[in-house]
Amino acid sequence: MAAANSSNAEKKVVRVDISSDTVCPWCFVGKKNLDKAIAASNEKYNFELRWHPFQLDSNAPKEGTDKKEYYIRKFGSRSEQMAARMSEVFRNVGLEYSMSGLTGNTLDSHRLIYFAGQQGLDKQHALVEELCLGYFTQGKYIGDQKFLLESAAKVGVEGAEDFLKNPNNGLKEVEEELRTYSSNIGGVPYYVINGNHKLSGAQPPEVFLRAFEVATS
Repeated sequence: MAAANSSNAEKKVVRVDISSDTVCPWCFVGKKNLDKAIAASNEKYNFELRWHPFQLDSNAPKEGTDKKEYYIRKFGSRSEQMAARMSEVFRNVGLEYSMSGLTGNTLDSHRLIYFAGQQGLDKQHALVEELCLGYFTQGKYIGDQKFLLESAAKVGVEGAEDFLKNPNNGLKEVEEELRTYSSNIGGVPYYVINGNHKLSGAQPPEVFLRAFEVATS
């Protein structure tokens, strides 16, 4: 045990602040690449990952709207080409991209991610995975309370139902985080490593690995 503790003490800390939206496919791809980089360097670093909210469309309807129709309205003739490109990108990380189901307002998902973080950063990270898997690969709606609660239960978040029931719970904190972490960035995913090394976009694992080195040297 002493040897394990001493080797653990020698590890450098890598703190990653991640700004993302739960309906941003590149954010999920970035997460998968970040997870690969972490798995490849776990013996060198202790990681602290914190997820922060960003809203690509804060005016998106809470009740949800058909995903395909929404993208056609937003991107026109490019939407089909974009979907094909995302399918290819998702296959490269071992996932099947789905355009089925609804899209809409992500505020409740961000409230829940904040709440999970209060119970542990590992739970928060696992919850983001569940939400993204459901939304991007299974046609689940990110604003559906039932889906949010199922995802919370899967990763062991306690008290989620009571928390989400009151629309004011976590609202102030999410709005504060939006101001603190999202107001100065133009898009997501966006990563700040150890407070000063910044990356934007769904970077490949090797870029994250290099960033870990730079941020801890």
